[in-house]
Amino acid sequence: MILTTTDKIPTKEISEILGIARGSTVRARNIGKDIFAGLKSIVGGEIEEYTELQAQSREQAMQRMVEDAESLGADAIVAVRITTSLVMQGASEILAYGTAVKLK
Repeated sequence: MILTTTDKIPTKEISEILGIARGSTVRARNIGKDIFAGLKSIVGGEIEEYTELQAQSREQAMQRMVEDAESLGADAIVAVRITTSLVMQGASEILAYGTAVKLK
């Protein structure tokens, strides 16, 4: 599966637009990680526990988007975007979406 943030794929021609492919995950913080993050926020610097949680969430949302595109019969996803929103205190949704297409 080809993924790109652009509207076109160089050297490829889009033959059909299949629709929007999407994948999301909602993740909550972990009390153990919050304790370490709270301590790190006192000293400053990167909070690796949250960075790791965000990276895992992005990967899961992207994988679910790819699976959605595959169910549509897509060869590629163009105009890929990732967004996040707060669902409740301590929990965020990561949404990956793009246009599922067939290539010639």
